[in-house]
This record gives sequence, structure tokens and C-alpha cells, in this order.
Amino acid sequence: MTEGTAKPRQPSMADVARAAGVSAQTVSRALRASPNVDPETRRRVLAAVEQVGYRFNSAARTLASGRSRTIGLVLLASGGYYSRAAVTAGVEAAAGAAGYAVSISAIAALDVGLMEQSLSRLADQGVDGFVIAVPLISVTRKMEDITRDIPTVTLDGSRTAGARVLGIDQREAGRLATRHLLDLGHRQVWHISGPDEWIEARRRRQGWQECLAEAGIEAPPPLEGDWSPDSGYRQGQILAMIPEVTAVFVAGDEMAFGVIRALRERGRSVPGDLSIVSVDDIALAAYCSPPLTTVRQDFYRYGAAAVALLLRGYDIGADGPDAAPSLSVRASTAPPRSR
Repeated sequence: MTEGTAKPRQPSMADVARAAGVSAQTVSRALRASPNVDPETRRRVLAAVEQVGYRFNSAARTLASGRSRTIGLVLLASGGYYSRAAVTAGVEAAAGAAGYAVSISAIAALDVGLMEQSLSRLADQGVDGFVIAVPLISVTRKMEDITRDIPTVTLDGSRTAGARVLGIDQREAGRLATRHLLDLGHRQVWHISGPDEWIEARRRRQGWQECLAEAGIEAPPPLEGDWSPDSGYRQGQILAMIPEVTAVFVAGDEMAFGVIRALRERGRSVPGDLSIVSVDDIALAAYCSPPLTTVRQDFYRYGAAAVALLLRGYDIGADGPDAAPSLSVRASTAPPRSR
């Protein structure tokens, strides 16, 4: 594309900062009516906003009221459809009850560049807080800068400076699932993990490995899925061909559904030949055949709790303990058959 036909770039907060002769952080504070910005600096920032054409109407409204009454929700567009819908419902219900709107940004992949863009767009809209439901393993300096002056709650992800993290103890979830199978008498527990780039998948796998090590058992090589039933089905086909497998910890319910189908097609019954335990306890878990033993996560409650934290305020940097996981024992697990 030639210079003459290039699409004009939208003005950014950095452009406002240059025009006003201040930092981008000062622009953010001024547009959020922070008491730490003096009136003269705020006047210069507003003049620069109008000069460069930086979302003037939205910024001016936010400055006039001091609040946008909007919460920004960042989600991952792929994987975990039930959890994403439940988190969104919880956020919207709690926000709506308090008179807030929700602006949603869904990123296509676990990519820090996409995450930065989403946070930047929501910050430009003047959101009063972020709920980040993306399982980032690490954060960038740009993410830190964007969220520094905007209250932020992350759900089971890495924290930015000043963020609060909510969720269950994912490592303990892996330990709880594995211990349940060992307590039933299984001598080995295999594992189908989620994608390695997901922090939940890593922590659940770590809990599985730790529990086996404490029992003096060497962990077999984990298999990896992508949270989908199809990936569980593929890995289930592999496990069905290993006669000594009697117990499997699957990192997510949707994958577990695929595993059970693959085993059934290969003539191996659940729980007669293999016991299956999972994590999530989505609505379908109690109604599949057999009903699935799984570690419960209340996604709706997490979404609502995140909004409650944002609205009532919290001590910056103070994390409470992760919620203790609980196991819903159903018919997919049983003691191993005598051999």
C-alpha cells in the first residue's frame, strides 16, 4: 500500500501525551478525573484531545462525570465456551444490578499483542475497571501501564501490578482429582492436560505430578488437548490402546466427554475399565453417561465477584487466598477391577 492510499491511523493516547507535553499515564489520569492531576494539566490534556481528535466525545463525557459507568471485560474467543458464557453472564448481571454497562473485547488467541490492543481500546473508552478472563502466563510492561490507574481483576491468570486475582487453586484442583483416583485404589493416574500456554493447564498438571510424587509414583508422559471434545476424543483413542491404563485425570469436562466416547467405541467401559475425573463441573457433567466426577468451578460466581471487587474497591496488590476446590463425585470413577 502506498503512502498516498494508506488508511489514516487513529490518534492514540501517546499522541495526546505528546501534544500536551505530558506522559501517557498523566493523560490517562486526567481523563479519569484523578485528583492527582492539577487543573492546568487537565486543561492542557483536554485541549490536546480535541487537537489530535482522540475519541473526544467519550473522553469528555468521562472527564465531566468522573466515571463512565462501564466495566471492560476481556475474554478469549476460543476454547471453554461454557465457562466464557458463564463468566460473561456473571459480570453482566452484577454490573447491571449496580447500574453499569459492560464493554466486551474478545481476543482470538493467547497473544500479548492482541491483549494489549484490547486493553488499550477499552481504556480509550474510559472504562471504570477491567475484568480479565484470559489465562495469561505473563504480562508486558504495556499491560502494566494501561492497567496501573484502572482497577483490575483477573480470573485465574497472571496479575498485572495492582490487579486482584480470583479463582480456585488450580494446582490443588489437580491434586484433588488425582488423590481421589489413588484413594480408590488405582496404582497409576494418566493425564490429559489443556494447552501448555494456559496457566490453568500448567497448574493442574503440576498438582497431578506433585500428588503422584508424594505417593511414590512416577508420572507417565502427559497427553495434551485443546479443551475441545474432539481433542479429548483423539487422546482417548490413544489411551484405549494401553491396557494398563485404569485411571485418567482430564483437565477439562469438555475434553472428558470426548475421552469417554473414544473409550466406549474401543470397547472399554467407564468406570468398569477406566475411571475418569475432570475439572469444571459444567452443567452437562451431571447428565453425560456416565455422570462425570469433576472438580467444581463456579464461573458465574467468579464473574459476579470480580465486579463486586471493582465496585467496592480493594487494597491494591492484596490477593486473598484462592478458593478451595471441591469435588463432585459421580459415576465415572470407581475402584479398579481385580486383575
